[in-house]
Amino acid sequence: MEIEKPESGWRAHFHEVIFEADTAAGRAFDVALLWAIVLSVLTVMLESVADFRESYGTALTILEWFFTILFTVEYAFRLASVKRPLSYAKSFFGVVDLLAILPTYLSLLLAGAQTLVVIRTLRLIRIFRVLKLAQYVVEGRVLLLALKASRPKITVFLTGVLSLVTIFGTLMYLVEGDANGFTSIPRSIYWAVVTMTTVGYGDVTPQTPLGQFLSSGLMILGYGMIAVPTGIVSVEIAKTTNAITTQACPSCSGEGHDIDAGFCKFCGHGL
Repeated sequence: MEIEKPESGWRAHFHEVIFEADTAAGRAFDVALLWAIVLSVLTVMLESVADFRESYGTALTILEWFFTILFTVEYAFRLASVKRPLSYAKSFFGVVDLLAILPTYLSLLLAGAQTLVVIRTLRLIRIFRVLKLAQYVVEGRVLLLALKASRPKITVFLTGVLSLVTIFGTLMYLVEGDANGFTSIPRSIYWAVVTMTTVGYGDVTPQTPLGQFLSSGLMILGYGMIAVPTGIVSVEIAKTTNAITTQACPSCSGEGHDIDAGFCKFCGHGL
């Protein structure tokens, strides 16, 4: 089957520059974008410092609006350069790009909302594509696929854990009672969760010999159960070894395709 070629014209040109890192123009665009993201986040951080805000408040506000307008224009170009703008808008990066510009506009209505623009740091994930650190992109996809494959087993495991902490919490409520801080079953279950995860805040502690015996058993059980999800995910990771390319789909901007893929796995468009 003949592979469908991306359409020509301004849309294809902008897509190559904005979404691809395989060309000099695309690489330069992404590097410039990353610097803009870093500087915009730094601006927000400096604005949260009282001394900087008092001395350079106006300049920092101007910079923040400059970066917001810049990212708004970039977001508009991203939507315009793909065949299916809605698909990109609903993707992970599409949502992050939108959330990166909304807080500043919301600050016109809600005081302090502009501090939420630190979400722009999520956009730095693109640095993996810019620097062509393919091994990190591959490993990220492997981990994601392994977590998805492990979901049924992890669900069963967590169900078992919840059952255990409920049982132990109820037992400790009966053994220790209000006098020793176990004032309710929910509070006792909280103690069981803290104990099983070996966190041990110490705000609620058993005082009776039987209660201490039960807590010791729960702690030992917790140490043993920590390794279970690790083993489940490790097995699934070992099964997932396919390499992927950094090429983005010209239609929906989807990424994470296999190296030998001829069509987008999300929308079927030719790569």
